[in-house]
Amino acid sequence: MSLDRNAPRFRVRPPAHWINDPNGPFRWGDRYHLFYQHNPGAPVHADVHWGHASSPDLARWQHHPIALAPTPGGPDEAGCWSGCVVDDDGVPTAVYTGIDHHHTGLGAICLARAADPGDPALTEWKPLPVPVVPGPPAGLDVVMFRDPFVFRHAGRRWGLVGAGHADGTPSVLLYDCDDLTDWRFAGVLLDGDDPVAVDAFGDKAVGWECPQLLVTPGGDWVLVVSLWDGDPSATGYLTGSLEPSSEHGLRFAPRTGGALDHGRDFYAPAVLQEPERALMWGWSWESRGPGEAERAGWAGVLTAPRVVDVHADGTVRVLPAPELDALRAPEPFVTAPGPGTRLPDAYDLTVTARAVTTVRLGEGLTLRIDPAEGTLTVRRAGRPAPVEVRVPRGAELNVRVLVDGSLYEVFAGDRATVTERVYRGPGDAPELTVTGPEAAVTAWELAGPTLN
Repeated sequence: MSLDRNAPRFRVRPPAHWINDPNGPFRWGDRYHLFYQHNPGAPVHADVHWGHASSPDLARWQHHPIALAPTPGGPDEAGCWSGCVVDDDGVPTAVYTGIDHHHTGLGAICLARAADPGDPALTEWKPLPVPVVPGPPAGLDVVMFRDPFVFRHAGRRWGLVGAGHADGTPSVLLYDCDDLTDWRFAGVLLDGDDPVAVDAFGDKAVGWECPQLLVTPGGDWVLVVSLWDGDPSATGYLTGSLEPSSEHGLRFAPRTGGALDHGRDFYAPAVLQEPERALMWGWSWESRGPGEAERAGWAGVLTAPRVVDVHADGTVRVLPAPELDALRAPEPFVTAPGPGTRLPDAYDLTVTARAVTTVRLGEGLTLRIDPAEGTLTVRRAGRPAPVEVRVPRGAELNVRVLVDGSLYEVFAGDRATVTERVYRGPGDAPELTVTGPEAAVTAWELAGPTLN
């Protein structure tokens, strides 16, 4: 790993060069596996492979060899793009987007199987030579087609694919894929003309990328989509129910929705459905110029794993995975910040505000917390407009900030998240400043094992 202080050391990223979308989070045996879009040759978005890391505990991660590489002359000759990993009758199987040199936003759905399912590291993968879905269904005028996601419902396996149509309408397409080698188009699960989707997202997207579907322990369904407007834009969610449809097999009936993350540096999350919870990782891109990333030799990072649930009012509940507490040093480096409290390169900070409180994390990021108004304002240096999120009003508001190098993840209670990138100059020595009556602050340096 680079010694660059802006380079995250505890979150998943390759040793060098490019990373974007997380792909196929998967539990196999006693390990978590996380794949991701990766250019092994340069810190730019090109020559996309699948990188691979695994962990026994969501805190310690180990690098593995590249899992998927473009096949010369194959359906993925120009890139192995986003998808998922599923257990297909005891064989871990990657379901992913293959791109050829002639694509214009239309991918093929490809499969690759673990060469040795008994290998706990899942280091070797064998792609099938022929895609299971060569392109979008006829008659829908689809101009964007990619990012398969497979899930189970009512004892059957289904697939989602992100899509956009020539008239500018985004959608999620539904496939019956109980047999992973035989995909049958089953209709449109949901599109951007749905009134709840319009209210949640407006007209921010001409395509919905990376659709993900999860179910909470309480039985609520959450549909996550990444809003594509010609470039990556933002990420939204809809909560609701999954209902049978005589016409399409299934339909998603949304109840409410909104922004999944309110920050400017979060996109393309991927979900791992576990029996008692759903975990989610997102991609945080670089907000510095491409020339700076190329000089640094790396670009992009995945967020910390987050647990996703639903509140009674239908809004999402998002919190850091509890396993992340294992990264904290045995003792906090601050419990009552005073003048000159220096901030390390990576830390986990919590603030309980009972009145208007300002938390300044060096020169780069300032938080203003107002529990009575139910607002958290995040102001980043160099950005004229702050990010403001609203949460229920109360006597206090708990805010947690996870910092790893340039990656800042802010959690306003369990109601809103803000992901931002903040970069330090060579001589920067940021200090913690907290102003506000009765604010309780505790911070731990991250001192657990780094990714190796």
